[in-house]
Amino acid sequence: MYSRRRFVKTIAAGALTLPAFNLISCNPQKQAGTNTGIKISLAQWSLHRAFEKGELQASDFAAIARQYGISAVEYVNGFYRDKGSDEKFWNELKRTADNEGVRNLLMMIDEEGDLGNPTAAARNTAIENHYKWLNAANLLGCHSVRVNAFGEGSSEDVQKAMIDSMQRLGEYAAPLNLNVLIENHGLFSSDGKWVAEVIRQSGRTNCGTLPDFGNWCLSAKWGTTQIECAEAYDRYEGVADLLPFAKGVSAKSYAFDENGNETRIDYLRLLRLVKDSGFDGYVGIEFEGFDMAEPDGIRATHQLLERCWQQLEVKS
Repeated sequence: MYSRRRFVKTIAAGALTLPAFNLISCNPQKQAGTNTGIKISLAQWSLHRAFEKGELQASDFAAIARQYGISAVEYVNGFYRDKGSDEKFWNELKRTADNEGVRNLLMMIDEEGDLGNPTAAARNTAIENHYKWLNAANLLGCHSVRVNAFGEGSSEDVQKAMIDSMQRLGEYAAPLNLNVLIENHGLFSSDGKWVAEVIRQSGRTNCGTLPDFGNWCLSAKWGTTQIECAEAYDRYEGVADLLPFAKGVSAKSYAFDENGNETRIDYLRLLRLVKDSGFDGYVGIEFEGFDMAEPDGIRATHQLLERCWQQLEVKS
């Protein structure tokens, strides 16, 4: 479909078997409830294999989320490449979600050019390529779009370019009642302090972050920490860096042990950071594991989020 997909499929073919780390676990005796206080959404990427194979249809995403007991969703533009400017399609998708009682939260935008390109002409093209997806997100009733902070050049040059892009996209998004969010997604964007500085210098209240639990590889585009990474940013420091600007949180997951805990990510520690920050938005399930079926990964992540949140509620 597009390079994020090709990247995931490539690393899946050569994935390493990594040991489970001894993480602080959420009490497995606490069962996931239906009203723990945490607001949970489903990221469309959690089912990317099924969509790519044609086993599921992207236009049915809201109804699919309902099958998991989830009533808020996050779209990926790559599943709708030929629909970017099709207002009729987006209006119909909004009606479908409304009929299902599902809230559309955000649109994740990939492969529309590098917003951090230091060359003005190329950056202008990338910015303009994003506009149709902001318009689509507005028609869907989303509160935000997610963009990537990619660009070739020095850290300073790419950061300066990203500040310009965020200011301009933020200006375009404002009358659409949209936020523009950067997700840690590899390379410079997996440096939490670097991204935080981009948001600060953008000077716009509708520019923010979407901290992801898993994408902290500084040496690879897309930033996955599911496989070996030459240089990684500390995930707990990174989430803490981005939470002051967060308008969403992405709960990445890869694999689970016999107690239902994520084997690479200390969910209790990260959710404590989220809770203590005062964040009151949605936490989006984004399962990306190789070794279990996507539906099983979604359910395992859902249960872990609720169980950990319940544990934090009891302690607060």
